[in-house]
Amino acid sequence: MKKSIDTKLALYPTPVTVISTMNGDKPTWTLVAHIGIIGHDRILVSLAEPHFINNLIKENGRLSVNLVTEEMLPAVDVSGSVTGAKADKSDLFEYEIGKCGMPIIKAANLTIECKVDDIYKTPNFESFICTIDNTYVEEDCLNDKGKPDYTKVRPVLFEFPNYQYLQTGNVIGKCLSFKKEEN
Repeated sequence: MKKSIDTKLALYPTPVTVISTMNGDKPTWTLVAHIGIIGHDRILVSLAEPHFINNLIKENGRLSVNLVTEEMLPAVDVSGSVTGAKADKSDLFEYEIGKCGMPIIKAANLTIECKVDDIYKTPNFESFICTIDNTYVEEDCLNDKGKPDYTKVRPVLFEFPNYQYLQTGNVIGKCLSFKKEEN
């Protein structure tokens, strides 16, 4: 029997990401796990309104989304626990600049560079609706069809109700392969 746990948000796990944008001529970073897909060419990045990076994203009109691997977690935790308003976080990650001018973390196996199209506000949050401009994937994390192989990308997942990181698992089947034949 299922038990009601009130109105708790429990649509987890979600990928752990580091969002980045430029702060003048330096990058700044923050940990974000409130991220979603809203179309085949758009994503949503939701940040608490007081975050330092929010105004920089608005000024630049761009951001990058870096999927986190397990090896990145020590620096990722710092990026999410220290505010850019009080500390220069530009040296947390080795990076390069993408085609649209956004910082791309070298250790991230997959990074998406985005343009902000709209901002949707809810109490205490700003959700950035973004168009995907470029997706960068480490070559050894691509399959033979040139698509990301997430068993190699190995994104870390975040589970909010218990506030913990999870590893991605194994492939358990191909989509639509479980359909039973109709008689």
